[in-house]
Amino acid sequence: MSQIIAHFNYLHQIPELGFEEFKTSAYIAEALVSSGFQVTRNVNGTTGIVAELDSGKPGPVLALRADMDALGHIIDGQFEARHTCGHDGHSSVVLTTAQEIIAEGGVKKGRLKILFQPAEELGTGAIALTEAGVLDDVDMLLGFHLRPLEECPMGMAVPAMYYSASATVEVDFHGKAAHAARPQLGVNALDAAAHAVQAVNGIHLSPSLTWSAKATRFLCDAGVTNSIPATARVCWDLRSAENEGMDELKMRVVRAIESSAAAYGASVDIRILKEMPAAIIDDEATEVIRGAIVEVFGEQGLSAPKSTPGSEDFFHYLRLRPEVKGGFWGLGANLTPGLHHPEMTFDREALGLGVKVFKACVRRVLG
Repeated sequence: MSQIIAHFNYLHQIPELGFEEFKTSAYIAEALVSSGFQVTRNVNGTTGIVAELDSGKPGPVLALRADMDALGHIIDGQFEARHTCGHDGHSSVVLTTAQEIIAEGGVKKGRLKILFQPAEELGTGAIALTEAGVLDDVDMLLGFHLRPLEECPMGMAVPAMYYSASATVEVDFHGKAAHAARPQLGVNALDAAAHAVQAVNGIHLSPSLTWSAKATRFLCDAGVTNSIPATARVCWDLRSAENEGMDELKMRVVRAIESSAAAYGASVDIRILKEMPAAIIDDEATEVIRGAIVEVFGEQGLSAPKSTPGSEDFFHYLRLRPEVKGGFWGLGANLTPGLHHPEMTFDREALGLGVKVFKACVRRVLG
C-alpha cells in the first residue's frame, strides 16, 4: 500500500525554511536508506540529499528532483513557516516514487538518482547541488510542480512548463536628514525612492517581449513626522519570459533607479537578491513525460504545454549543465486559492497520480 499520504501528512506538519530543512531531510533520508538506496546527506554542506540506485547494467542516468523548503508568512502578526507552494507534496511524490520503483525492480538498466533539494524559494538550492557535482554523470533530469486550478485541473497534467526568468532587486537610498522646516538643508530619501518607483513604472521594452517590473516593498521612517528621512529601502520584482529580455530589463531598471537618485542628490546601494533563469526544456525529456502522462491519464488528460510568469530554480541546473536533458511538468490538483497564498490547499488524491507519472517516466528511460 502506498505510503504517500503518510509521508505528506508528516512533512506538511514540519514546514522548514530554505537551508533549514533539518527534520524534513532527516525523515526523507531515513526512508530512502530503509528502502535500500545508497544515500548521501548534507550535500555541499546543505540539507540536500542524493539517493542512488544502480541496476548494474549499462544505460543512461536519470535523475528525479524534488524541492523541500517551505515559505515564511506573517499570520496574525506572527512569522511562521508554511507549505504554501506544495513542496511537501513534491517531496512526498518523489520519495514514494523512489520507494515503489526499488520495491518493484523498475530500474532494469543504467542508474536512477533522486535529488531532494533545499532552498528553492531562495533561488540558490539548485546552484548548491550543481556545484557539488550531483549532475556531472546525469543524462536526463526531470522535475514537476503542482499547478493552480485555473491553469490545470485535477485529472490532467502539463508535459512542459515554461517558467519565466525573475530577479529581486533591493535598493537602499541614502539622503541627508534635516528638519522638515528647512528641507533645503537635507536630501529626502523618500522623494528619491518614490521617484525611482515611478521611473521604473515608466520603462517600456519591446511589445513582443513578455515582462513586468514592479515595486513590492517600500520602507522609510525617520521616526518622527517633521524630519526629512535620510534612508529608504525599496524592493522590485522583475519578470521576463526570456533570459535575454531579463538582461535588458535589469539594465534599464538599474539605470532608472540610479538616475532618479542622482536627480535628488541621493546615492544608492543596489543588490540583486535572487535570480532565476527562464525555462530550458529538452524535447526528448518532454516526450518521455508526455508519454507517461498519456499512459496514466489517457489522451484526455494531456494538457498543452503552458507558459507561466512564475519562476523555478530548477532551471539553474540546466543553465549550469546545458548538456543535461531537462524536463519539467505540471500536475493538476485542483489547487486553490493559489500558490504562495497562506491558505493554499489542493486535492491530496493528485499525489498518487504524480507517483504514477514519475514511475512511467522511469520505466521509459531505465526499464
